[in-house]
Amino acid sequence: MDREDARRAIDAVWRIESARLIAGLARIVGDVGIAEDLAQDALVAALEQWPRSGVPDNPGAWLMTTAKNRAIDRLRRGEMAARKEKELGREVELQARLAEPDLAAAADDDIGDDLLSLIFTASHPVLSTEARVALTLRLVGSLTTAEIARAFLVKESTVAQRIVRAKRTLAEARVPIEAPGAAEREQRLASVLEVIYAIFNEGYAASAGEDWIRGDLCEEAMRLGRILAGLAPTEPEALGLVALMELQAARFPARTGASGEAIPLLEQDRSRWDFVLIGRGLKALERAEALSHPLGPHALQAAIAACHARARAPEQTDWPRIVALYDGLAAITGSPVVRLNRAVAVGMAFGPAAGLELLDGLASEPALDGYHLLPAARGELLERLGRAEEAAAEFARAAALSGNARERELLRARAERRR
Repeated sequence: MDREDARRAIDAVWRIESARLIAGLARIVGDVGIAEDLAQDALVAALEQWPRSGVPDNPGAWLMTTAKNRAIDRLRRGEMAARKEKELGREVELQARLAEPDLAAAADDDIGDDLLSLIFTASHPVLSTEARVALTLRLVGSLTTAEIARAFLVKESTVAQRIVRAKRTLAEARVPIEAPGAAEREQRLASVLEVIYAIFNEGYAASAGEDWIRGDLCEEAMRLGRILAGLAPTEPEALGLVALMELQAARFPARTGASGEAIPLLEQDRSRWDFVLIGRGLKALERAEALSHPLGPHALQAAIAACHARARAPEQTDWPRIVALYDGLAAITGSPVVRLNRAVAVGMAFGPAAGLELLDGLASEPALDGYHLLPAARGELLERLGRAEEAAAEFARAAALSGNARERELLRARAERRR
C-alpha cells in the first residue's frame, strides 16, 4: 500500500475508532490518561505497520488488541502499577481484565455503552464545567485542542491546560470509569448534554480543515443524544437536544454544493432537506414542549430550528418568533454568541438597520474578539442596506478569521462580488 494512501486510511480509521478505543481502555484500566496514552501507542504502531501490511479487516479490533498488549507491557514494567492503586492484588486484577477477550460493558452497566460511560465520567462534579467539556471533546469527539479552542472562543493553551488538569483530577480522585446511578446521572445530565451538542456543532460547521461538515461527529453526537433521550424519556432537555440535532442535520443535503462548497441557509434548496429527520425532530420537540414550561436552552434552540424547518421558502420564516425565542435563550445563557444571533434575527424581522445597531453594540465584547461570524453578520446586514464596499470589507475580514477552508471560500466570494 502506498504510504500516503495508508496515512489517509489510518486517519479515517482513527476518526471513527479512537473514541470507542479510549472508552474501552478507560473502563479496563480505570484511568482516562493512561487509556489515551495506550490508544496513542496503538496509533503509532498502526502508522509503522499498516503501510507495509495494509489496513486489517477489523481495524478497531486490531487497535484494541495492540493497545491491550501495550498495557500488559507497561504493567510488567511496573509503570501502571506505580500510577494506579497501591493496594495488594490490584496488579493481578488488572492483568485479568486485560486478558478478557470480551470488551463489552459489564452486565450491570444499565447504559451498556462504553462511550456514554466515559462521557459521564468526564462530566464528574470534581471537574469544572469548562474542563468537562474540553476533556470529553478531546477523548470522545477526538477533537484537537485547537478545534476545541475555536469552538469555545478561548486560547489553545487554555484548553490544553484544562485537559491535563482534568485527567490529573480524575486520577487523583480515583473516579471510576462507569455509568453513575440514576440520581447522580440526573445531576450530571446538563453537562453531558452540553458536551454532546458541542461535538455536534463541530461536525455541523467544522471550525478547521477542508470539509464544511464532519458527518462522523454529527452522527456520533446524534447517536449519544438518542441513547440519553431513551434513558431519560421525561427529561425535556434531552428530548430538546435530540430535536435540535435532527432538525439541523436535516439540512445537510442542501448545505454543500456539488464541489463541497458551503451554501448559506437562506440560499439552500429546501426541497433537498431531509423531511424524515424534520418530522422526527418536530415530534421530539413536541414531547419536550409538553414536558416543560418554560423551555430549557436546548429545547429553545430546537424551537428556533423548527421555525426554519417549517418554512418551505426563506420568506416564509417566522422571524419575529425567532427573535422572541432568542430573547428567552439570552436570558438563560447570557451568551454573547446568542446575542449575536439574536441581532441577525432582529435584522431579518425588523430591518437591517435595527440588527446592525445591535451588532455594533457587541463590537467591544471580549468573547467575540476574533470571532469570524461577527464581521460576517455585519457584512450581511450592510449588504442589505446597500453599503456594498463596507460589506465587502467585513466579508474579507471574516474570511481571514475563519479556520475552515470551505467557509473562507464562501466569504471571499461574497467579498469579491461586492467590490
